Amino acid sequence: MASFTIFGNGNMAQAIDKVLSAGGAAVNHIGHDEVGKAAISGDVVVLAVPYPAVDGIIASYGKQLVGKVVVDITNPLNFQTFDELVVPVGSSAAVEIQKMLPESHVLKAFNTTFAATLATGKVGENTTTVLVAGDDADAKSILIEAVKAGGLEAIDAGALKRAHELEALGFLQLTLAASEKIGWTGGFAVVR
Repeated sequence: MASFTIFGNGNMAQAIDKVLSAGGAAVNHIGHDEVGKAAISGDVVVLAVPYPAVDGIIASYGKQLVGKVVVDITNPLNFQTFDELVVPVGSSAAVEIQKMLPESHVLKAFNTTFAATLATGKVGENTTTVLVAGDDADAKSILIEAVKAGGLEAIDAGALKRAHELEALGFLQLTLAASEKIGWTGGFAVVR
């Protein structure tokens, strides 16, 4: 089983930790105040931070991230307007991170789920499903196996370029919740 370092201590970071730990993975966190001071110990690094924090993490840890699986969970929202994504048109946060970390294996995952649905393992009556996009099959397999071991479903959503669609879906879900059209304990479910 892979070990994980999660950047962040918020709701999403804690919910992801719960899933991974339930599956037997070793998990440690690097909080905001520890960035640049604490070392990465995990084989897989999860960026459970707001998108604007990613640049600072990469600046501090770029060399430590070489060869690692890096999981981007961000939804690159404009936090001032909450009405647009801040990445170039046609791109995604994950693709932009991969450009900054060409020797890492970047995955997009967890951005289409809320912390509550990860923590409970349910979206309505359905098991929570984590969609995983990336260009490295082995990296995707590591994360998918860890998520399934933690009791959730996981689906290979294709190449990293699919992160564009995952971020659009995440953005839609966030705007629906922020406008109180759906609850923060709900969201989109995948039914097979």
